Amino acid sequence: MKSISVSDYFQKAKDRVLFDARSPAEYAKGHIPEAINLPLFSDEERAVVGTIYKQTSREAALIKGLDFAGARMSSYVTEAIRLAPSRRVAVHCWRGGKRSGSLAWLLSFAGFDVQVLRGGYKVYRQLVRATFARQQLPLIVLGGKTGSGKTVVLHELQKLGEQILDLESLAHHKGSAFGSLGEQAQPSIEHFENTLYATIRGLDLGRRIWVESESRLIGKVYLPDGFWQQHEAAPIVCLQVSDDYRLQRLVQDYAQYPKTELAAIFQGLKKRLGGQHLQTALEALARDDFKEAAQVALRYYDKAYLRSRGKVHPSDVAYTIQAAIETPQAIAQQLIAFANEQHIQTHTV
Repeated sequence: MKSISVSDYFQKAKDRVLFDARSPAEYAKGHIPEAINLPLFSDEERAVVGTIYKQTSREAALIKGLDFAGARMSSYVTEAIRLAPSRRVAVHCWRGGKRSGSLAWLLSFAGFDVQVLRGGYKVYRQLVRATFARQQLPLIVLGGKTGSGKTVVLHELQKLGEQILDLESLAHHKGSAFGSLGEQAQPSIEHFENTLYATIRGLDLGRRIWVESESRLIGKVYLPDGFWQQHEAAPIVCLQVSDDYRLQRLVQDYAQYPKTELAAIFQGLKKRLGGQHLQTALEALARDDFKEAAQVALRYYDKAYLRSRGKVHPSDVAYTIQAAIETPQAIAQQLIAFANEQHIQTHTV
């Protein structure tokens, strides 16, 4: 077995299966996206070993750790063979210390070709934060009012060969009061940064990258500083579509969810909607009139849009485009032609 830097791993070790030897709770809080958890200790065992280390001695903690892990040596090897039949693996823990070293030794003894990530997950996190602070991204921001279909347009752009960053998909939230509907639990802020970094790492930074206009907070996660600054400074193309199209999209996107969940969200907006508008929305839901309920929601969203305009995205490089044909595919084609014709240049900060 040999050690390898985190940056070298990403450049040279793509044919290896990466094992994260940390506990399940550590892994759940945040991990390298391609890593598979092969924990040396359970959460409870890690707590016990840590307590012994602090209260007794390093040697006593080591012996207790051997008691826990030694009984499972065969299961580690069996699971590693199942997950990495090529037997080419890389291993890391928090700091590239005892846990990854122990697992690497065992797998090497079992005939695996093993590399250990120097500095472990701690160094990986340092790399993520440093990259957001210094890396310049050729972003073009797609703006527009709620219901304009910006997310689906992004994916049509991708089908046409454009590069995109779907921040809402990474955040598991649609970025609005109704944004949690139909979504998985949101990742931790730490893991959101990890997945954003991994997605950017797979893009060609010599070509433009389309991203949707967002506030810094998407549900309960927020965009990292360096990325947010570039998002704000990037040129923005504001998409304009008819109100009828927006209503159709909202009904299409949200009428599929249980009315009880929709009603609960409307109830949460009572102060901003006002009692009369709230009652209108609830009555519309009760009779399955999703279009009227969406009209109430748009009143709220449009007021919020007017209040936040210039705050969410203060870039002085702004363009407006009126959709000629109101379908996601046609809008995507129009955006590409517009960006090419205008020779939109991205700005760096």
